[in-house]
Amino acid sequence: MKTALVLGAGGFIGGQMVNRLKSEGYWVRGVDLKSHEFQTTQADEFLLGDLTHQDFAAQAMDRDFDEVYQFAADMGGAGYIFTGDHDAAIMQNSAQINLNVLARAHHHSFGRIFYASSACIYPQENQEDPDNPVCSEHSAYPAHPDSEYGWEKLFSERLYLSAARQYGLTVRIARYHNIFGPNGTWEGGREKAPAALCRKVAETPDGGSIDVWGDGLQTRSFLYIDECIEATRRFTASDFEGPVNIGSDEMISINDLARMAIDLSGKSLTITNIPGPQGVRGRTSDNSLIQQELGWSPDAPLRDGMSRTYDWINTQVQNR
Repeated sequence: MKTALVLGAGGFIGGQMVNRLKSEGYWVRGVDLKSHEFQTTQADEFLLGDLTHQDFAAQAMDRDFDEVYQFAADMGGAGYIFTGDHDAAIMQNSAQINLNVLARAHHHSFGRIFYASSACIYPQENQEDPDNPVCSEHSAYPAHPDSEYGWEKLFSERLYLSAARQYGLTVRIARYHNIFGPNGTWEGGREKAPAALCRKVAETPDGGSIDVWGDGLQTRSFLYIDECIEATRRFTASDFEGPVNIGSDEMISINDLARMAIDLSGKSLTITNIPGPQGVRGRTSDNSLIQQELGWSPDAPLRDGMSRTYDWINTQVQNR
């Protein structure tokens, strides 16, 4: 039986990765600061603790694993990472987790280590045109991310690659582009745009208005969680080290994403654009490299995933 360690298993992507690995017959240890909010873990073992602490990281990684998935990070949506209020914690906590992971990696045999980086590493000057952002993997340098979150992710990419060279580790690095779906954070300030907009629509009575930060013309692409997990599994098993984008190239403005959520609700709502954190003007996944190396591209249109996400969040709103 293959074994896997999922760090950040109490989070959105980590929790779904645990489910996928168990469906494939793996023995799985999950680790996180908190239990999953919306589902009971399927992990064979689940350790609760803070991976920024070296002694707990040593406990979590006290044996050999065929695969290690590192999703643990201090993160959130635009309301968390672009306000400047959490910059030091974001950089210090996430970097310390990755330093602790790699401090243990050469004490045991970890067959492959997957690290979840982010599209936030790309230079902000390449993302000023909302209709033509440049997010190809080779464009990451010269480096100029738009947030401390992006700088930490780029530093940690180099940390894993340097450890691979020096210690002979097998690493896989993916840059995620806005992963969304049911069973993810949908309120409290750390939620991302699809969840935030679905929540606002679900909470607003017919005939009302929802707030959208900025002018709403900023663009993004969003990848449904099931497709993210499939791409990650294929990538981890491949001979390609990365970094590689994992995302959708179906770009949409935030106003249009809000209109999609409104349409799915069946309500008649208007949009009010207000000042607020919004990040770069445009960002979408360039999937040329992953198609070349893995033959992978997303299958489902954005609307399908948004429909499932809205239905789930609407149920949460009605039941709270």
